[in-house]
Amino acid sequence: MINKGDNIPEVNLVKATENGPEQVSSSEYFAGKKVALFSVPGAYTPTCSAKHLPGYAEKAADLKAKGVDEIACTAVNDAFVMGAWNKDSGSEDVTMLADGNGDFAKACGLEMDGSGFGMGTRGQRFSMIVNNGVVEELNVEAPGDFKVSAAEYMLDQL
Repeated sequence: MINKGDNIPEVNLVKATENGPEQVSSSEYFAGKKVALFSVPGAYTPTCSAKHLPGYAEKAADLKAKGVDEIACTAVNDAFVMGAWNKDSGSEDVTMLADGNGDFAKACGLEMDGSGFGMGTRGQRFSMIVNNGVVEELNVEAPGDFKVSAAEYMLDQL
């Protein structure tokens, strides 16, 4: 599993943009900025839609005031679903990074088996502060929990 002090693994992600999906390498995306990254098991899932994404949208200005350059969300969903979810429940302040094949979750060692819920392999619920491609903080939730990956918890770490 990825740890504090590690570099973000090199994988391709797909950024959901107004002009459609845009391929981006993780090293390129995280270079030269401080990113508050959070991961959810899936777009439109109950906790993710009711608390996780809206919490980061609500706290975006506070996170940026504490030195965060960009807020990003990742999930093992395609860019179209991530973009639609952000329009429904998020904010222009949150960049959606689709990890459609789960490559990022797997490279970080943070995948989970959601097959019992018909979801297949997904990413765990977690958050990171990534500074110029290096993990400064890492918060991985226990199964079923929503505490350490919340925007409020991240604010206390900055």
